[in-house]
Amino acid sequence: MSRADRRPLIGITVDVAEKAYRCRFPYADMVQAAGGTPLLLPCVTESIPEYLACCDGFVTTGGDDPDMSHFGIENHPKTTLMAARRQTFELALLEGLDTTNHPLLAICLGMQLMCLHAGGTLEQHLPDTLETADIHWDGGRHPITGRIGSGDVHSHHRQAISDPGRLEVVGIAPDGVIEAVADPDQPERVGVQWHPERTECQALGSGLFQHLVQQAAGVPSR
Repeated sequence: MSRADRRPLIGITVDVAEKAYRCRFPYADMVQAAGGTPLLLPCVTESIPEYLACCDGFVTTGGDDPDMSHFGIENHPKTTLMAARRQTFELALLEGLDTTNHPLLAICLGMQLMCLHAGGTLEQHLPDTLETADIHWDGGRHPITGRIGSGDVHSHHRQAISDPGRLEVVGIAPDGVIEAVADPDQPERVGVQWHPERTECQALGSGLFQHLVQQAAGVPSR
């Protein structure tokens, strides 16, 4: 089957726990519903060139907290570190994407890694600095506004980007938390702090997956 005859292939990153790869169903379900074919990507750094060659777009998913020692910053005492294997893999994937034109939807942890890779910084524990931190945690729903759109989103994070680096802020919460970023050099690459796979607002939920798949369908063959 030629590329023109198939649905766009969307690579989805997975979590690592107890020597197993894991991924919540909604990520793949949303890609499928949007017209793409989901492909779960094991955290094998050596396979990244092949992933880049076969996939038309990517979703980087949520998870635990980045190990900030990688960036020369001490970890907060309440940090729950993501698996080192996953962090190494996803940062290498982002580096690989720097050389391609693939679209990307980076979700929650994925957005944080996207920003850190772009030279940004992270607020490691929102309850330390933000009175409204609870609205962002445990499935809280709150509005966001910005160029990416407006509506209520489903949140589950206690960390957030304090500086997006070279990325552009395109969505923000009422309390000032950065909720969405875009790459000014690659506008088809978007990061969101909320979980669109669990967000009811179409434009900020399933619509983001639809946009990703549409962009992936336009990626020239490699």
